[in-house]
Amino acid sequence: MTFPSIKFPAVSGAAAIRLGIALLAVFAFALSYDALRQMAVAIHVRWLLTYAFPLVIDGFIAIGVAALVMLRAAPTRSRVYVWILVGVATVTSIWANALHAVRLNQQTRPGDGLRLDDLTVGALSAIAPLALAGAVHLYIVIHRHPTAHGPADVARDAADVAPDTAQVAEDSQSSAESQDHEPSEISPERLALARTAPLGRKGRASRRHIEATFRSRNLTIGRTEADRLKDVLQAELDEAASRQQRDRDTTPAKAA
Repeated sequence: MTFPSIKFPAVSGAAAIRLGIALLAVFAFALSYDALRQMAVAIHVRWLLTYAFPLVIDGFIAIGVAALVMLRAAPTRSRVYVWILVGVATVTSIWANALHAVRLNQQTRPGDGLRLDDLTVGALSAIAPLALAGAVHLYIVIHRHPTAHGPADVARDAADVAPDTAQVAEDSQSSAESQDHEPSEISPERLALARTAPLGRKGRASRRHIEATFRSRNLTIGRTEADRLKDVLQAELDEAASRQQRDRDTTPAKAA
């Protein structure tokens, strides 16, 4: 009697990394949560609300890091504001974790076990909130930049570290392949979104800024489409500049 073979779905390396980062974030949050909850008890927060106190601090760190990744193409003033908030929350969590560990360490009696100095205890206790912020950031970055899966993608990744001559060949091949997966026409909605991208050097349309604008809104865009949008925008800029020049040239004649 034969039994049918059971095939389990293969787990890709990227999925395994995402799972590991998610577990790291959960463990780091749990460690920091325990310390912050005891600090909430120490500052006489009502018993039922002590469970919410760590969420306010470490939860804000996680949300703030995610916001920083999403706002990477936002104006500098907005990003600095979020950085300040995340920094304050992270410092608060580190300080509370370190103070909690130091106070408990000072209450340890000789002979109770391994006893470390207060500086070492405080530094080690800061690992949990830092690991939480770092894990959230890594997870979002990996999610926004998926790794290669197919043979063509593997070859493309290998070409990224090849000499310049191989890079030129890879770029031409990548452009030819991307044309099969990108729309042949530019939609008015995507063109309108591309117009909101900041200009590059010397006031010219920038492909990188267009790509950053799309990705800041969680939209995918290929290099070929970005180049087409850049060409359309640059043509509009050139036409506007030519129109302004014609207006300046004809203004003295009308005045005369």
